[in-house]
Amino acid sequence: MNPKKTQNIFLRILRNKYLITFLIFYVWLFFFDQNSIWERKGNESTIESLEKEKAYFLDKIEHDKKRIHELKTNRKNLEKFAREQYLMKKKNEDIFIVIKEE
Repeated sequence: MNPKKTQNIFLRILRNKYLITFLIFYVWLFFFDQNSIWERKGNESTIESLEKEKAYFLDKIEHDKKRIHELKTNRKNLEKFAREQYLMKKKNEDIFIVIKEE
């Protein structure tokens, strides 16, 4: 191609104010705006971590609901839970706590 023609085409493109405006606008949105690529990536990673956390807590809630149901329906489970977690005892009973050293 003729170098003069290439230069002429390049100058035409640079003189087009709409194209220049569009390019500046695009660069601004892509790099500097509140919704830039980096912000979107950061938001996506935050959403992923929050969804994992949500799934964990939903599983934990389900587990705790089952545990509460067991404690409410079975007297022996309630007594076992109270003895293990809160160190409760019956009259005339002694509790010995064994701590394992590692």
